[in-house]
Amino acid sequence: MSARIKRAAIHGRTLQWLCLLLCLTLPLVAQATGVQATLDRGSMQLGETVTLNLHVDGGGNVAMPDLSPLQQDFDILGRSQSSNLSIVNGQRSAELVIGVVLRPKHAGTLTIPSLTVAGSRTAPLQLQVAPANPATAAATNKNVFMEVEVAPKQAWVGQQLSYVVRLYVSGNITSGTLDTPQVDGVQLSQIGGDLRYDKVRGGREYRVIERRYALVPQHAGTLTIPALGFQGVALDPGDPDSFFGAGTPVGASAPAQTVQVQAAPANWGQSAWLPARALSLTLTGWPDAGTPVRVGQPINLTMTLSATGLPADALPKLSLPAMQGATVYPDQPKTATAEDDAWLQGSSERRFAVVPERAGTLTLPATTLRWFDVTSGQARTAEIPAHSITVLPAAGAAAPAAATPAATATATALPAATTVPATGRTHELPWRWVALICLLLWLLTLLAWWLWPRRAGRRIAVAANGGVAGDSTRRARQAFLAAARGSDASLQLRSLLAWAQAERPAIRHPGALADALADEAQRRALAELQQRCYGAVPASAAWRDDLAEVFKRGFAWREVELVDGDDALPPLYPFKVK
Repeated sequence: MSARIKRAAIHGRTLQWLCLLLCLTLPLVAQATGVQATLDRGSMQLGETVTLNLHVDGGGNVAMPDLSPLQQDFDILGRSQSSNLSIVNGQRSAELVIGVVLRPKHAGTLTIPSLTVAGSRTAPLQLQVAPANPATAAATNKNVFMEVEVAPKQAWVGQQLSYVVRLYVSGNITSGTLDTPQVDGVQLSQIGGDLRYDKVRGGREYRVIERRYALVPQHAGTLTIPALGFQGVALDPGDPDSFFGAGTPVGASAPAQTVQVQAAPANWGQSAWLPARALSLTLTGWPDAGTPVRVGQPINLTMTLSATGLPADALPKLSLPAMQGATVYPDQPKTATAEDDAWLQGSSERRFAVVPERAGTLTLPATTLRWFDVTSGQARTAEIPAHSITVLPAAGAAAPAAATPAATATATALPAATTVPATGRTHELPWRWVALICLLLWLLTLLAWWLWPRRAGRRIAVAANGGVAGDSTRRARQAFLAAARGSDASLQLRSLLAWAQAERPAIRHPGALADALADEAQRRALAELQQRCYGAVPASAAWRDDLAEVFKRGFAWREVELVDGDDALPPLYPFKVK
């Protein structure tokens, strides 16, 4: 009997463990909550391969979908599956990725049809397939060669260029090093990771490694991108020494490229220079005309700025114009730079709470942003139109002052000798004013109590850092005054910004410095210095002396305290159409 009880207990514990394991495993085999289809690139040449990735949320065991609809325009060369499981803040997420390697059968705009994956349908995709380039056929007799492509060939200062490097490899390459572009006067960043695919050239198949870069020129003139090189080691299957590390060194190089960079138009004015392929400015959250809004009820607005071909740090700071009869409370901006094939996608979002202070009509003036369309070469304007809404009195508030004039008229009509009875109504008005004055004094006391330690802390911090920052500020000032009498406009601008940052670290670029200056002469000198720097305009000796004279006594700062955590970018409003 005892042995049976023990066996029953063991079986019971085993059953409990199996149930627990089943509970933990059920989420893994659960049906996916959604699917999405993506391509590793949106354009290619005939003879290359592209990878179709099918993303399945929730992961688990998913059957390979029916790929026969793809065979009309593509050859299916391979399939693969990979799973990703992550736990962030206690939240578990899983994803299954099904990769399908495709080779187009013909050139043109091809459609990846909708596929059924894990019971859900994917959205169709478009793929641009260009004809094979016969000019590159001469390189097909090599085991390793390189190609580069830069677009466009003519650009503006601040405009993003697309620079693509492709390495073609045929045979066994065990190791290698591919150069990274090194270009002076250019902001350079790699877009995404390496793309790997296959391509046929002249009947010979190559493995291709593709790298994409974003180049943003900072100066006008001829931009030269130096030649890039590749060095590797190839193994010969027929050579026994190759298996012991005695491979044959191989190399390849890509030719240098040149781009003509133009300065910003001379008539652009003082507006921020924003050369982009596309730009949009939107505002959401403004109530409809039929939605009641009362005094003290916040209106939550969201302003969004997005640009194609510009990083997020090049976008101006978002702000609302001043409104009569309302107070605006801005939130901290959120910025991001995404990658869309070859072009950067910069975006900035900022939320505002608008609190009406009085009844009547509340108007939000129009907001405009001037930018330059690099595809058409024309100046354009993004605009948020003006909005208006009727604000009602606060809930429970007295009707507009009609009772007070009536009471006054009644009192005036009474004869001077008439004695008015001492009712509560006659004494209500003075006591109400006394209560309002006391409340106002109490609020001012609270405000002073809150501001005093912040100002004291700011003064203490400045005093504590004065000994350290003083030397760096003096050195930066001396460096600028020395550069101001030279002929290098770029060095003058950099040293001026370095001096400004030594005094106000939040200033990161000329736009922020211009906004912080109170002296009109210093702002004009800064604007002219930017024109000479980016427009390659030579500076006369008299102008260099004037530049040093304007800033000789230091910066004339605006009497405005910087908000902690603000990004100090140039404000969006009030840029106007010119």
